[in-house]
Amino acid sequence: MPELPEVETVRDGLERHIVGRTVADVEVRRDYSVRRHEGGPLDFAGRLRGRRLDAAARRGKFLWLLLDAPDTELPDAALMAHLGMSGQLLVRSTADDARAAEPHPHLRVRLRLDDGGALDFVDQRTFGHLSVAELAPTPDGAPGGAGSPLPLAPEPVAHIGRDLLDPALDRAALVARFRQRKTGLKRALLDQTLASGVGNIYADEGLWRARLHYARPTDTLRRSEVERALDGATEVMREALAQGGTSFDALYVDVNGASGYFDRSLAVYGQEGRPCPRCGTLVRRDTFMNRSSYTCPTCQPRPRNGRW
Repeated sequence: MPELPEVETVRDGLERHIVGRTVADVEVRRDYSVRRHEGGPLDFAGRLRGRRLDAAARRGKFLWLLLDAPDTELPDAALMAHLGMSGQLLVRSTADDARAAEPHPHLRVRLRLDDGGALDFVDQRTFGHLSVAELAPTPDGAPGGAGSPLPLAPEPVAHIGRDLLDPALDRAALVARFRQRKTGLKRALLDQTLASGVGNIYADEGLWRARLHYARPTDTLRRSEVERALDGATEVMREALAQGGTSFDALYVDVNGASGYFDRSLAVYGQEGRPCPRCGTLVRRDTFMNRSSYTCPTCQPRPRNGRW
């Protein structure tokens, strides 16, 4: 599933190619792809038709396009997207774009734009979804997320934690909340109410950089150890973002259909049986929350009896 660097790459592409354009018409090809929109497909299309896309913003793994409000100066709603496991937002530049004339086989929703182009939501596995949501104030009154000019975010995501790259994040308060939890370190990193945007890939890579095992109990961690874990995740996500994210197959692409290439820089994630780049010990894979965790047994010693 796309994590912060992949979603931010898409957000940046939308900001550069979509913002300022107006939705001329909406074609919902699969109702399930707008299942989170309370009014259904017809209301979804009606709320977008004729609206200008004013800004592209993101919080954690969610991204949205602010919609102009005809009766007020400030936007009051947004087109919100969650990419799920295979969702793609692809920009079709103009009517003479051959791809716009030949829709993708997994095209679920198409927004036809006033200049003849289109924004396509393509989703092979159909776990992603689109909806139009009302905006709500963020708890701290700071901008709603990356790219947002307002202290507002779509109501369904306004409560989730700020991400590690958000300049409005209160790092000291986040460290304190980690140490108050009675859970494993990786579970805390994946808890989107604490800090959003970190998923399985960057949790494993960040913990390897911090030399900390995923099962370390958070209530036994020193403040400096929590800082190391957060710094590791922040550092690896910044590097991944600079490389367009991590693409293991053709399902994650940017708005122009190009894949990221950070998978070439992964130290432990998906590297079971290969030597640790730091010490040479073979990388280990463990089952974790119905998925996998990858660690170096030497660099990241497992806590004894679940404690340290």
